[in-house]
Amino acid sequence: MLAFLDYVAFGLLGLLPIANPLTSATVLLALTGRYPAAERNRQINRATIYSIVVLLVCFYAGNAVISGFGISIPGLRVAGGLIVSYIGFGMLFPPARVAEDEVQAEMASHESTAKLPDIAFIPLTMPCTTGPGTIAFIISASAAASENGVLFTPMMHAVAITTTLLFALVFWLCLRGATSIMKWLGETGIDALARLMGFLLVCIGVQFVINGIHELLKVWGFVVA
Repeated sequence: MLAFLDYVAFGLLGLLPIANPLTSATVLLALTGRYPAAERNRQINRATIYSIVVLLVCFYAGNAVISGFGISIPGLRVAGGLIVSYIGFGMLFPPARVAEDEVQAEMASHESTAKLPDIAFIPLTMPCTTGPGTIAFIISASAAASENGVLFTPMMHAVAITTTLLFALVFWLCLRGATSIMKWLGETGIDALARLMGFLLVCIGVQFVINGIHELLKVWGFVVA
């Protein structure tokens, strides 16, 4: 039992700083300022389910998938960095807004609600939550468990599922809490937050690319450390 708790604690302490659900909550605030509450909650629920699926797939099959496609961890970091940067640029320089009365009319229509961008998978799940850093951590943990011969033991199955569900609960609570913050931020505050978060995402994306290139240079022997 003690070993089980140690593994779960290790998983959560490793996942939470890397995945950083608070960042996803900030992105949610920036991207869903004009979403109806019901649609926003639907996006949150779907993002939570997607996160659970991605984490479990990465743990059990991530190493085989990226090896099968010839994808390296540095390549994963560079690709994730480009995606994060693209999303950040879109938030930093948003398209021109339509008139407020047109927006209200659009929100009131069920048909128009269906046309709202689906952000549950991209960017809330990937790359904001289960990005290159998270995937690399999960695959590394899976590889370590495989080397120790405990990857497919009942306890390790329980550890993987428990850790994933606890993380998903924290993720869901952070996103649902963001909707309360949205009520008093107002349109101006959300717009300012979106631009600030866009700038930070560009910086994060560029850093992902730098880290990936640095790892490639180490693999190729151009740098020592």
